[in-house]
Amino acid sequence: MLRFTKDHEWIRIDGDIGTVGITPFAQKKLGDLVFVELPAVGAKLDQGQTVCTVESVKAAADVYAPVSGEVVAVNQRVVDELGLVNAAPTGDGWLFKMKIRNAAEVDELMDERAYGLIGK
Repeated sequence: MLRFTKDHEWIRIDGDIGTVGITPFAQKKLGDLVFVELPAVGAKLDQGQTVCTVESVKAAADVYAPVSGEVVAVNQRVVDELGLVNAAPTGDGWLFKMKIRNAAEVDELMDERAYGLIGK
């Protein structure tokens, strides 16, 4: 199940773990990435908090925590292969995984249909 934020992050929920990345809409607006700064494993996050940064030739953009939790893994491949985020933003181009602290926050996020109304 994918959920979305108004800031164009997505989260895929699997039990109490969420995989997070930027949406196809966000990566298209940014263009080709030149730098990705990932969070530290173990970082404790509050919903809406700046977690990391992605930078393109056009602009830099903050990535926000879609829900509260703790970073349990980062995708080092996106640092080494920046094109992954552009080629597969909701697949191999994920940024980090987090253990969700408050499952109720997931319900506050948009489903694909609702996000489609703003994400175009």
